[in-house]
Amino acid sequence: MEKKNTFKTALKRLTTKKNPLTVAMVAVLYAVIAYLVYSGSASRQLSNMLISVSCYIVLAVSLNLVVGLLGELSLGHASFMSVGLFTGCQLALTLHNAIPGMPFWVRLPLAMLFGGIMAAAVGFVVGLPALRLKGDYLAIVTLACGEIIKSIITNLKIFGGALGLSTGPIYSNTKTLLPYAIVLVFLTMLLMMNLKKSRYGRAIMAVRDNRIAAESCGVNVTYFKLVVFMIAAFFAGAAGALYGHNFANIKATTFDYNMSIEILVIVVLGGMGSVRGSIIAAIVLRALPEMLREFSDYRMLVYSIVLIAIMLLNASPRFNELRGRLTVKNIIAVLKKKKTPVEETVEVTAGGEK
Repeated sequence: MEKKNTFKTALKRLTTKKNPLTVAMVAVLYAVIAYLVYSGSASRQLSNMLISVSCYIVLAVSLNLVVGLLGELSLGHASFMSVGLFTGCQLALTLHNAIPGMPFWVRLPLAMLFGGIMAAAVGFVVGLPALRLKGDYLAIVTLACGEIIKSIITNLKIFGGALGLSTGPIYSNTKTLLPYAIVLVFLTMLLMMNLKKSRYGRAIMAVRDNRIAAESCGVNVTYFKLVVFMIAAFFAGAAGALYGHNFANIKATTFDYNMSIEILVIVVLGGMGSVRGSIIAAIVLRALPEMLREFSDYRMLVYSIVLIAIMLLNASPRFNELRGRLTVKNIIAVLKKKKTPVEETVEVTAGGEK
């Protein structure tokens, strides 16, 4: 009975009631995208960037666990993605050659799971000594570890060396990969939202706000830091395995510190600890350069102006207050307007006639 009650309690905790607007927004967006893709109405440009944008959403939301919820600055998130990509895709290639008849819906989830586990293991190795530091020191150490990981992968022959890993045999198009991308985005999003509202999330935020006070209350600081770091690395690795299936060749040099900084910029622009903000920022910042490709001379100028404008808005107290009011309850309250004086007069007259 106790096990059943514990299981039911765990299921009840996995709820979307805490933030239904975000879930509804992402569900509607992906429903529209899926309709356009599978009906053939989506442009080639839109189809090509869907998997990439979905992976960046997962990366931004998972990094927000470390930066927003835990309050630690990490600049090595792209390296965890590369670990998951190369290990997961290598497993997929091995399974493709060893068992040619294996269904794709079995092989890809196995690759994503294996890539996520390997990335989490690397996250444990990196995080165990690095998380003793904080602030700028932690950022520098994670940045250095990311470069070390990139160099190791580049020099391993099993991953193709400097020429990169050839993923042609397991390459898949957007129509095939989109359902897996949607599931991964929702899993990451729901975990972030529910973890934030759980007792573990409160313990993690206590470590962020005051480490000494958290330790005095019995919170194991090292344990919670490592768990958050490994969870974030796991989802980055799973996203990497999915990302690798969308290209015919992948090089480790792609996942350098520039990519880690780009992911961090998405998290900062979206708001620390905000799932909805990370999703919107990832979509805007990844789609905007592609949308402005026709204006190649002014593309980066417009992109930079948008970044500055978003930062100025985030620094504005009025904008933050307005964003805080954007909840389902407030929207419903606005839609349910009070009765106009004319309607009240009609009701009073009708009551008088009766």
